[in-house]
Amino acid sequence: MTYLLIDNSNTRTKFVLSTPDALLPERYMIPTREVSEERLDEVLAGVHYDAAVVCSVVPRVGEVLKSWIGKPCHFLSCDSRLGVGIDYPHPRQIGADRLANAVGAAAYYGSPCVVVDFGTAVTFDVIGPRCTYLGGAIAPGLASMGDYLERNTALLPAIDPREPAHAIGTSTVEAMQSGAVYGYRGLVKEILARLEEELGARPAVVATGGDAALIARGVERIDHVDPDITLNGLRMAAVLNL
Repeated sequence: MTYLLIDNSNTRTKFVLSTPDALLPERYMIPTREVSEERLDEVLAGVHYDAAVVCSVVPRVGEVLKSWIGKPCHFLSCDSRLGVGIDYPHPRQIGADRLANAVGAAAYYGSPCVVVDFGTAVTFDVIGPRCTYLGGAIAPGLASMGDYLERNTALLPAIDPREPAHAIGTSTVEAMQSGAVYGYRGLVKEILARLEEELGARPAVVATGGDAALIARGVERIDHVDPDITLNGLRMAAVLNL
């Protein structure tokens, strides 16, 4: 059995093949704003799979994918078999990507666990000591903060976040990089401290997403950087639901 795993986020839509036991090397990507049936035909021409599992946070793209996939398919939701319980008052409000992270993290790192997913938004997902999804926190992503300043000020430029050479920036770009990276690490540290305090236990902390490696270098509380945790959660969901 070969699965097509589809991770449809706000910025990119990723396609990865897997067996029930492991991710395969074949990976494809389409910017989410470009996803259409024609683009899918172009990028995934000749890709063979038996069934698909989708986590989608963009309803328009979810509908395109549902129409395009002509094989058995499962869209991840709170109604899916997850291998993780849900202890959350409004389970239909939980994003499919957050559920996939919870499934993967609980399987690979146990519980309690916190997944920090650095994307367009940064999400903190908490799996409690009884292996149940409890909730978490959502904040603007690192790139979103930089984009906001560039769009809403007259003189500040767009920046590519990277490790600052100094906290005291000696140019506008250096000052913005210092504020973005050091400030963002402070945000992550404070949220993690509050989550751990409320849990009453020391969770494993797993970082994933585009800015995970950069931010984790300065946050000792992050135990693991795992770029594939969402995809492995989808792989496990495929086994459980297909």
